[in-house]
Amino acid sequence: MAENRTEVLAGAAVLVIALGFFVWAAQGASFVPKRGGYEVRASFRSVEGITVGSDVRLAGVKVGTVTNLALNPVTFFADARIALNDGVVLPADSGLLVASEGLLGGAFIEVMPGGSLDNLTPGAEIEDTQGAVSLINLLLKFVAGGSSAPAAETAP
Repeated sequence: MAENRTEVLAGAAVLVIALGFFVWAAQGASFVPKRGGYEVRASFRSVEGITVGSDVRLAGVKVGTVTNLALNPVTFFADARIALNDGVVLPADSGLLVASEGLLGGAFIEVMPGGSLDNLTPGAEIEDTQGAVSLINLLLKFVAGGSSAPAAETAP
């Protein structure tokens, strides 16, 4: 009888720990909605590496999260919805760019604050955006640019 009680207690402890990890992971992946803040919209040429739940950062500090990504069938741009935290007040002419943490790091959206005296309002669209830059395309341009230079002529 004591063995059954020990097994039940051990099983219950494992379930509680697993539930705790699930809640922790759900909060980190933004499955659990956060209270407060406001949402803005933006369209990008490319959001390569960005997914729902990706960070939105200002000066390296997380100030929001990507909440929705969809292809616009008219413009063929990626339309994004971004939830900014309460207390983050951005000038109306602020810009967004898709950035990466390094060669092997993940992608995030960087906020470039503008200088306008007016602030973004909930539901506003940020028009100044820069999409993701493909590292492979940059390397190919570098290699092609280096080999396409005319060779120096030698005198006879």
